[in-house]
Amino acid sequence: MIRVCIVGAGAIGSVIGARLAHAGQAQVSAVTRGETLEALRHHGWRMRAQGKTITGPVHASASAQDLGPQDVVFLTVKAPALGTVAQSLPPLLTPSTIVVPAMNGVPWWFCQGVPQLDKIHFQSIDPRADIGKRIPVENVLGCVLHASARRIEPGLVEETMWHNLLIGEPFGGMSVRTGKIADLLSQAGCIAASSADIRSEIWYKLWGNMTMNPVSAITGATIDRILDDPLVRAFCSAAMREAAHVGEQIGCPIKQSPDDRHEATARLGAFKTSMLQDAEAGRELELDAIVGVVHEIALHLDIATPNIDALLGMTRLFARVRGLYPTDR
Repeated sequence: MIRVCIVGAGAIGSVIGARLAHAGQAQVSAVTRGETLEALRHHGWRMRAQGKTITGPVHASASAQDLGPQDVVFLTVKAPALGTVAQSLPPLLTPSTIVVPAMNGVPWWFCQGVPQLDKIHFQSIDPRADIGKRIPVENVLGCVLHASARRIEPGLVEETMWHNLLIGEPFGGMSVRTGKIADLLSQAGCIAASSADIRSEIWYKLWGNMTMNPVSAITGATIDRILDDPLVRAFCSAAMREAAHVGEQIGCPIKQSPDDRHEATARLGAFKTSMLQDAEAGRELELDAIVGVVHEIALHLDIATPNIDALLGMTRLFARVRGLYPTDR
């Protein structure tokens, strides 16, 4: 039976873990800590979806050393924690282990193979320049997750929306292993598919999230109120046009207009973004992987992004004042 480890059993990690364990086609473990660890040890996986409770067995530990080598590792931690988490991963990894970072924002491997950016160290996505050394790109499958979930209590989550999960090779094209992971997830009830251009899928999702997340954190507004304000909506559109221009230069063109994306986003209704939820809970904001990286890529490409820069500066200051972003970056 395939061995799957969920590193970071938060809301999304618990949804994936519970569905895989419930389906019985994988031996599912988890690296987590605190109250969640105790709950998983006592109850196993627990999640609610469409009025039903889904459960499954789990071997949970605070130490990867206790779990041993895995066939697949899902990284579902918040981006600011990845540098520390990466240091603990070696006991889980073999040369053939597949690592799937199901996380927000631009991943550490994203600029590898891009001619203008391949040899550059990006402070925003790998601050200590060691994530890529600890998780070789050869082990990685890119991932884009269009879903949301919330924690009800430690070890119990609710799947609030699942659109799809895309899996793809970092450098493009289709492969046997992308189909294998997509099939494993789909058979467990997670709608999943392979993508031949996962970098473009990552940039497209970022293009939509890059403004809504930080603006919601700063203002405390749900996305319906953000989009209903003509001045704020225009600012978001201007920043999105800048990000689309950056994307064109790195092989990730955006075919939609900002208004097209706004209309799709508006259908979510009075929705709280993940960054707003983090701000309200006093958690460090995933600002670097969602906004800082776009600013940094643009700097290296000598592209002016005044609206993105303003958004980054205001959100960074907001977060620093509240202790939600490091003062040394």
